[in-house]
Amino acid sequence: MELNVPVSGGEVWADDTGGDDPPVMLLHPGVGDSRIWDRVLPKLAEHHRVIRYDVRGYGRSPKPTVPYSLRDDLVAVLDHFGLRSVPLVGCSMGGGTAMSFALTAPERVTALVLLCPGVTGYPWPEEPEVEAEYEALVGAGDVEGLVAFGLREWAAAGADESAVAQLRAAAPAWLTEDEYQRVDPPVFDRLHELDMPAMVMVGDLDRPPLIECNEQVAARIPGCQLVQMSGVDHLPPLRVPDLVATTVLAYCGGKLLVDHSQPPPPPQQVEG
Repeated sequence: MELNVPVSGGEVWADDTGGDDPPVMLLHPGVGDSRIWDRVLPKLAEHHRVIRYDVRGYGRSPKPTVPYSLRDDLVAVLDHFGLRSVPLVGCSMGGGTAMSFALTAPERVTALVLLCPGVTGYPWPEEPEVEAEYEALVGAGDVEGLVAFGLREWAAAGADESAVAQLRAAAPAWLTEDEYQRVDPPVFDRLHELDMPAMVMVGDLDRPPLIECNEQVAARIPGCQLVQMSGVDHLPPLRVPDLVATTVLAYCGGKLLVDHSQPPPPPQQVEG
């Protein structure tokens, strides 16, 4: 069921597979929209009620007209669907939102599957040339230039049709983010507070600073499993949908528990 969900000062497009199975929420990256989950959803929907939505300005959601926060919009969507406690699956930007909400309301998050997550509060290295190029493209309103930029930086596994479609669904939103999107509070130094089952998945073709960040994230979350994917870039749901779906089903089925008395398991290497 597709519908528009009200959020503070606006609305977002959402999709709910419905049914009585346990729910799971999917949060898309900043380099795509919720269609990035299309190849993952069928397997998940065999066992779960799956809810996903497009962040303001992305994909099928209207552009923002007032300040908003990713975390607050997630709360609004969860409340709209009556989801009091749910596993969160977040890719990149969506992973950051998932961690932010899990720290704010841990009683409402039963598990975290984080695909190449972005992390507020992490000391990202400065990349002045890359940042200047991005700002110039945004300032010029050059959507096609932003698509090409995004493919170069985030789609190392190939600029195929599906990757291009994802960047085209995201790039227009980048033009308004500085004006309207409010950054959620830093989470990096609070990750040790998370005590739900957690998994971090990152590809070896992702950007090196992001890979290093994700390794530190997995080390800081108690009991977190780190999966390092071979041949995968910043778009895991497109590149390895079966692996993503299998992982979500394992971690969101309530079977895995965090044991704080044991060290986290070693990184797991998988072929993309």
